[in-house]
Amino acid sequence: MAGYNGINHLAMITRDMDATIRFWRDLLGMRLVAGLGSKAYRHYFFEISETDLIAFFEWPGDRKIELKDHGVPPKSPMAFDHVSIGVESMDDIIELKTKLMAADFWVSEIIDHGFICSIYSFDPNNIPLEFSYSLPGVNIRKNPKMKDVNPSAAALEGSEPQPGHWPDAVKAEDIDLAVYPGEGIILAED
Repeated sequence: MAGYNGINHLAMITRDMDATIRFWRDLLGMRLVAGLGSKAYRHYFFEISETDLIAFFEWPGDRKIELKDHGVPPKSPMAFDHVSIGVESMDDIIELKTKLMAADFWVSEIIDHGFICSIYSFDPNNIPLEFSYSLPGVNIRKNPKMKDVNPSAAALEGSEPQPGHWPDAVKAEDIDLAVYPGEGIILAED
């Protein structure tokens, strides 16, 4: 099984890169660590943690998404509900709530979900955000829990990966493993 170390980056979309930088870098305090672009696009990356980034594409003429509330079924097909960003303490939740309110962003009350405490808000692009503090003593990663009263059939098989549902991987020697340069290769230059 592959070894994962976090979300390398979520690739979101912005209609206004300057407003996005002001929110993510200046209000939330996430470093702007990389920027790519041309006349056709921009692609900027913000550091959430040592292993996690959030990135934004900006394309000329793109339209802002409609506001969609967290956890509420959408009226049209979607592939995304909200982004939850972990914070280290309840003080961080309070700090973020006060900063968002001062900047005139809507922010929810603090919600105790039993394993996390969260606040909800939106970024300038109407991307639904959640900021979550993991409560001490409740670790669903170490102690998975299925509390769905009507779980899916695959969920009933347990929390660990189940063999036999997919074919074995193809042999590495049978596929092209050459590494091709992408647009971000310029970030490796001095």
